[in-house]
Amino acid sequence: MSSASPFHGLSAFPPTPADRNGFVDTEALGRLLEPLCGAGVASIGLLGSTGIYAYLSREERLRAVKVAVECVHGRVPLIVGAGALRTDHAMDLARDAEAAGADALLVAPVSYTPLTQDEAYEHFLAVAKATRLPLCIYNNPGTTHFTFSRELLQRLSDIETIRAVKMPLPADGDLRGEIAALREKTSLAIGYSGDWGAAEALSSGADAWYSVVAGLLPRTALALAKAAMAGDEGEARRLDGLLQPLWGVFKAYGSIRVVYMLAGHLLGVPVELPRPILPLGPADREHALDAARPLIALERQSLL
Repeated sequence: MSSASPFHGLSAFPPTPADRNGFVDTEALGRLLEPLCGAGVASIGLLGSTGIYAYLSREERLRAVKVAVECVHGRVPLIVGAGALRTDHAMDLARDAEAAGADALLVAPVSYTPLTQDEAYEHFLAVAKATRLPLCIYNNPGTTHFTFSRELLQRLSDIETIRAVKMPLPADGDLRGEIAALREKTSLAIGYSGDWGAAEALSSGADAWYSVVAGLLPRTALALAKAAMAGDEGEARRLDGLLQPLWGVFKAYGSIRVVYMLAGHLLGVPVELPRPILPLGPADREHALDAARPLIALERQSLL
């Protein structure tokens, strides 16, 4: 278990290699995690949305956590997703992650029946009480169809072990305004997903970038994060410019489809999406590969 802060800096979110039925390839997962540790990312986010947590059984999620803990071996804090439809299931997943040696939790308010703000509060309170691990709130309305009010985030920040929030990019683009408003109401560490807005989020004062691309191209993402956090706007723009073709295919096809195709390409082994999600067709695959190849070459040659 790592003692470093898991909710500041670049957090790399790798895919979870598995077959179409959700059986995790633990050997391939270890091969994905090792470069993240070597690059020196601030934390690793296992079983996030890109890590297909919602499609995996409790048993497969635990297998993934155990191999990740063994691979990371305390070098980098490990944040583990514990989102589930039912509160008791989320509590079980949180306990599993703690027992396996995780450093922190990421919890989304997964829902079928839309949750109220009070229901979400009680859900998070129960999960927080189930373990001693610090917890990051996963505000991801694109998949959960639930949006946290600032008042709810304020209430949740009063729970001792809830330490951070992972936010989507604001629809109005006002990152500085949103960060200021959140800091006024909460003591949470504020991080963002949405890779194409990460440089701006960090330069606007965000504490963390929860990054999909860092799960495959950690040195590239780390160079961008460091430039943005240091206020080096020119270097941040240069690096973000290199990534623009990849951001384009993320937006066009959905980042999860692109990332799983790229993971299979990099590992040289089949990495399948859980059904009913289908892989990219041949033309779209080539388009995505064309966008990624220059970045893969730079990553491999350590030119950044």
